[in-house]
Amino acid sequence: MKTLDSKIPEGPLHEKWDNRKAEYNLVAPNNKKKHNIIVVGTGLAGAASAASLAELGYNVKAFCISDSPRRAHSIAAQGGINATKNYPNDGDSIWRLFYDTIKGGDYRSREANTYRLAQLSSNIIDQAVAQGVPFAREYGGELATRSFGGAQVSRTFYARGQTGQQLLLGAYGALMRQVDEGKCEMFTHREMLDLVVVDGRARGIITRNLWTGEIERHSGDAVVLCTGGYGRVYFLSTNAFNSNGTAAWRCHRRGAFMANPCYVQIHPTCIPSSGHYQSKRTLMSESLRNDGRVWVPKNKADVDKPPHQIPEKDRDYYLERKYPAFGNLVPRDVASRNAKYMVDAGLGVGPQHNAVYLDFSHAIKEQGRDAIKEKYGNLFHMYHKITDENPYEQPMRIFPAVHYVMGGLWVDYNLMSNLPGLFVAGEANFSDHGANRLGASALMQGLADGYFIVSRAVSNYLAENRFEITDVSTDQGEFKEAEKEVRTGIDKLLELNEKAKAKPADQQRTVMDIYRDLGEIMWDKVGIARTGEGLKKALEEIPKLREEFWSGVIIPGDDDTFNKYLEVAGRVADFLELGELMARDALERDESAGCHFREEHQTEKGEALRDDEAYAYVAAWEYQGMNEAEKLHKEPLEFEFVKLKQRSYE
Repeated sequence: MKTLDSKIPEGPLHEKWDNRKAEYNLVAPNNKKKHNIIVVGTGLAGAASAASLAELGYNVKAFCISDSPRRAHSIAAQGGINATKNYPNDGDSIWRLFYDTIKGGDYRSREANTYRLAQLSSNIIDQAVAQGVPFAREYGGELATRSFGGAQVSRTFYARGQTGQQLLLGAYGALMRQVDEGKCEMFTHREMLDLVVVDGRARGIITRNLWTGEIERHSGDAVVLCTGGYGRVYFLSTNAFNSNGTAAWRCHRRGAFMANPCYVQIHPTCIPSSGHYQSKRTLMSESLRNDGRVWVPKNKADVDKPPHQIPEKDRDYYLERKYPAFGNLVPRDVASRNAKYMVDAGLGVGPQHNAVYLDFSHAIKEQGRDAIKEKYGNLFHMYHKITDENPYEQPMRIFPAVHYVMGGLWVDYNLMSNLPGLFVAGEANFSDHGANRLGASALMQGLADGYFIVSRAVSNYLAENRFEITDVSTDQGEFKEAEKEVRTGIDKLLELNEKAKAKPADQQRTVMDIYRDLGEIMWDKVGIARTGEGLKKALEEIPKLREEFWSGVIIPGDDDTFNKYLEVAGRVADFLELGELMARDALERDESAGCHFREEHQTEKGEALRDDEAYAYVAAWEYQGMNEAEKLHKEPLEFEFVKLKQRSYE
């Protein structure tokens, strides 16, 4: 078994990051321009990383799958970003944010990483304000805050329901400044299809130009992967359709460990599914639970009645009833699980009985319609446009959907994977959230990683290994071999179309057919709640589905032009492997922790029941080849500063 060294600094918790920064080696200004850094992905983590590294003086190549970094999925984050400014004077602190995050993740994240995230949170707000991000303000000019799930303080800074968009515009501006300065070269419409490893170090990538189909080789002294999460493995999720896990998975196949892949966050506040041919789910911000009250009818006989015909005495405000201390602001895993319980009990509302109500009538009565419109107007408008229901006049219908993954490539404290030279930032790594992410913490991690950690860690790596990082050429064997493997993979995908044509017409299936089937397996058996029996079935069904995929699916078109079918086919092929690993990881972790809720392990009150003695570790999986079981490595989690106890929000 390989040793996983988390490289956590010595010293008291609050001094670890300062100690590490003091230990870091530096690259002299005149030497920085000699180094080329590859940054893959240009969302919040990627744009911030690329801008920061270029600002330091490195030559940066930034790769974007869309036509502009402004189209990154970070733009869809709505509700806000956490920080410990304590402007409301309600008792917040770095320690409290750290503790809320550790507890929210059900004690399955590293203390040192999580504390650093809380430490850096206020720096992010300062950085964003300096960039002109239009955070909401109080009458006196101070930045406004609101509450999010899992916290009893008001620490979430926001820009109406567009916080991710506004933060991304700030990072985009910083990035484009470096493009204009000539320190960063942008490559749009590029998809990373392989990692090039030379002498055991990450030294380049292979990309495909999505417009022309051209395969390209790019070299660098380090690679920073910021490609987001793999939630689209479920087919229906709140992620954009283009979000995928291919870049991370290809790194995994080159030797990077995948950590805790079964930790998937289900967001409770999404518009319910409306039909089989839906391609994604729409997120409604968690901030709505500040003023919206969640309820279902007490009686099954009332589920088809219009909500205004159900009197107060016949409504079950079940979150307020079960969790009086936090009420509607319980963490996402708790709210999602309870919504599922209500729908499973036959109390679901809406045409398909697959939703619960999020009701603003009380808030409108108390605060006035204008006040609610001021806070949530754009979210109400979006909901109205999608459902043709006016949330000012009737409750929203919501139900959980896959939203974020806490699992990802394994990294040490320096955000470097087990492959030297491969750094991983933002949702693509596993490091900060444990088994469940609190709301408004994703933006915080992406920007902390990008603006403040990666730049220092990469500099230290270059300085420490300056004699080992020798010049490489894209003409050398490792690059040629990686490109050859990518071309072989694309040819293999295109051959599937001919195999599909040879099948009887009633057996011909498209890539999307297979993709939907995979999503249903994942949702039903690796979703909100899991059982050992269901996970074993998933481990039987996914390989069969993968076999069906490789026996022939319809992929029209060629590889030398824009071909969305080909793009999706490659991603689905990777998801068919990743989905199996997720199920295996979930089966291996025979406990409940946060979003990973094994029905066999719950308290008398139906809450997640951990087994700290057996499972307080990071599960890091090593790829062994397609159809081969992956090898499990374990990084023990040591809790020196917090006491592990049963999570409670009552």
